[in-house]
Amino acid sequence: MTDTTQIFPDFGLTAEQRHQAVRGHYYEYPGMDGERGEIWCYTRAYAYAPGEMVDLHISSTAPSCRLEIVRDGAVETSVYGTDDIATAWQETPDQVSVLGCGWEPTFAFQVHDSWPSGAYRITLTAEGRDGKPIQCHHMIIVLPKPGPKPGRILQVAATGTWTAYNTWGGSNHYQGITGPNRDKYATTVSIERPLCRGFVVLPPDAPRVPLEVSLPPGTIPRYPHMEWAFANGYSKKYTSSGWASYDSQFFRWAERQGYGVDLASQHELHNSPEILKDYDCVVFVGHDEYWTWEMRDAVDAYVDQGGHVARFAGNFMWQTRLEDEGQRQVCYKYVARKEDPIYQGGDVTRATNSWEAPEIGRPGALTFGLNATNGVYSGWGGCAPRGVRGFPVYRPRHWAFAGTGLFYGDLLGADSHIYGYEVDGLAYEIRYGLPYPTTDSGAPEGLEILALGMASQVEESDILTREDLFFGDEDGRFIAETLYGEASDENMEKVRYSNGMIVNFKRGKGEVFHAGTCEWVAGLLRKDAMVERVTANVLNRYLNR
Repeated sequence: MTDTTQIFPDFGLTAEQRHQAVRGHYYEYPGMDGERGEIWCYTRAYAYAPGEMVDLHISSTAPSCRLEIVRDGAVETSVYGTDDIATAWQETPDQVSVLGCGWEPTFAFQVHDSWPSGAYRITLTAEGRDGKPIQCHHMIIVLPKPGPKPGRILQVAATGTWTAYNTWGGSNHYQGITGPNRDKYATTVSIERPLCRGFVVLPPDAPRVPLEVSLPPGTIPRYPHMEWAFANGYSKKYTSSGWASYDSQFFRWAERQGYGVDLASQHELHNSPEILKDYDCVVFVGHDEYWTWEMRDAVDAYVDQGGHVARFAGNFMWQTRLEDEGQRQVCYKYVARKEDPIYQGGDVTRATNSWEAPEIGRPGALTFGLNATNGVYSGWGGCAPRGVRGFPVYRPRHWAFAGTGLFYGDLLGADSHIYGYEVDGLAYEIRYGLPYPTTDSGAPEGLEILALGMASQVEESDILTREDLFFGDEDGRFIAETLYGEASDENMEKVRYSNGMIVNFKRGKGEVFHAGTCEWVAGLLRKDAMVERVTANVLNRYLNR
């Protein structure tokens, strides 16, 4: 097999450390920085309206800190700052990921009426025990004021997925220190804790998940993003979720292009769905994997009533429930049928399982035209690692491709690697060289498949040992059991290979455009002219520009 140390930087790690970076569960926790000292903070909500007071809950080894708040848009604008906030160390529960920190409020500030909607980055700086600065980063979303806003976009930040992936305190919906043996992921996670490192700010050279080099066949997979995170003190989930990797890339690009953009969180869809009616176009980007039933209701009603939705995002997978006035998110995921109490007596349509689980009866395609269980992985590990990187175009005459110069069979976004690392797809068939949804795909009536790429739900492993695989066939087995009742050899073959798509359809009085890939924003970040043109075509049509 090829020695990948000749292809990737080693980030100063030994072979054992590289293995730990990928296989290990490392996370942020109070006291981790030892003698140097540390500072952490959180807020009790993701989003605040103009005029609202924001409590900062701070725990620090230093007696005071300095605060700066910056609006993170096309131009970074400092809006507030103060020195000498008195701080103290606050004790944290062991199962903070589930329970929340429970820290007392330390400092409060008011969202000024003049602050435009957007993301506001909070930076706390204090003096460490060695005399050098220590910092933490948090953020809040400032909501738009009520009222119609013709010509403006509402971007909805993927806060359900931020909550699911946040590693601070030990557990998230993937790995953790929960359970009697302290080795289980948490089926319930709290938003009342700091955001893990990498969710709010990142250096520009931080690797993304899809590999940026085409590895020779016979190469042992490498995961540069996890190795970089381990070497530089970031959460390895920074590439899976958060403002810095995904949501910010669209928001900044749109403002630089002259679009008016407001920002909300998914929690507004759950609690205040009326926010959507003020906009002609609502946008979702990046990796928004986790949704409540109520969030979907909000989007469906908006489109039915004439709204336009553009989703440049992938992996529409899990139903969640919110508890404690939205402070805690519940998702049993792979163990839902065994452990989610709703299966023991309740409305099983609200089970925290995949949307395609038959008992839920609400496939993702009914809202966004595509399903996660027909898509998932491409461009990393053993899943199409030398794949096309962009979307093969099948319907170049569609309005979304106007002015791109794309022809049938061309690749959209290959140079900027927009295809991956997780994608959404559909069951389809080819007729006369064009893809169409199958009759049992669940696709909305009239849906057009504009572009179509290959993906996999089971890692290829012919030349790899089990320890060289990242997830192997685990997701494939879960999807086979979900869709077909058991993970038999026959059913595993049904789910082994899948796809990612760009689709467009009308519903009720409205319309949906869906580029089903997490990495679409990489095309905007890397200034890919064709990706930018398609994005603008969609926005301009939906804004009637």
